[in-house]
Amino acid sequence: MSKMHDEYSDKFIQALESKNLDEIRKVPKSDLHNHFPLGGSRKYIKEITRFEYPICDSILSSMQEMHDWMSQNVDNKFRSSEMRKFLIEATFVQAKEDGVTILEIGEDVWGLGEYFNNDIDELISTFQEMNQRIAPEIELRLQIGLSRHCSVDYLMDCLKHFWGKKEFYSIDLYADEFAQPIENFIPIYRLAKDNGLRLKAHIGEWGTAQDVKKAVELLHLDEVQHGIAVVESAEVIRYLVENNIRLNITPSSNLILGRVADMKHHPIQKLYREGVDVTINSDDILIFDSDVSKEYMRLYENDTLTAQELDCIRLNGLKRV
Repeated sequence: MSKMHDEYSDKFIQALESKNLDEIRKVPKSDLHNHFPLGGSRKYIKEITRFEYPICDSILSSMQEMHDWMSQNVDNKFRSSEMRKFLIEATFVQAKEDGVTILEIGEDVWGLGEYFNNDIDELISTFQEMNQRIAPEIELRLQIGLSRHCSVDYLMDCLKHFWGKKEFYSIDLYADEFAQPIENFIPIYRLAKDNGLRLKAHIGEWGTAQDVKKAVELLHLDEVQHGIAVVESAEVIRYLVENNIRLNITPSSNLILGRVADMKHHPIQKLYREGVDVTINSDDILIFDSDVSKEYMRLYENDTLTAQELDCIRLNGLKRV
């Protein structure tokens, strides 16, 4: 990676070196991999609802185990339309507190009917109004979310409300990587490309390096959420570098879900140093206690990357792509 610097770089590097989390929070950064129902401020949620959202402090072995943990510890406390909108609000509060200036979040397509009465304009305006009221300095990149557990026909039916809405920036496919073959989603991603969306998908968190390459090729992805499995293959690393494919990485999530053994040897170290376009993000803050500033701090404290390298990654996330 080429050396980059902005007016905040010295402040950010100094804050890391002095391990001053409050000062790290004051520096602009992006969060390009944030699942908003779980991206909110724990403090704000407790202040408004009196519910103390727990932190998962044990290593999990699967996505199902994570969902089971959610069922046991959170249950159905936020299932109403009113509470769904509150969680959007809490996400902007968290991002503002953390110094995030580019926030990529959105709603799963099934949520349109569940929480917004199938009114796409209400969904869009809810995000935009929260953005302007709570943190107008944040650039909102509104995302369309897809679950692999849903049939393609069902997703296509839901998506008819979303196509043509220029407010959406990207589309993302998530949940169990093995729920159904990646080929099934080619028609959706072809339409998404026609609609001018930036194409993203969760790949290589649980699968292999070759799974990442296959998904990029078949869906014509611009970015991969996670993608850490590519560290296993020099060939796929070269492929990502040559094709300028970005990996939006979430270190604490990878650790708690058992995808990496320790933070010190997290794959982001090798991927960054091999020239892969990487960013550092939160994933599910309320589960993993993983706001972006803490992620930078943890990578620095564990000697995964230097303060200068982390600043280059911070700046990379703020670049226009």
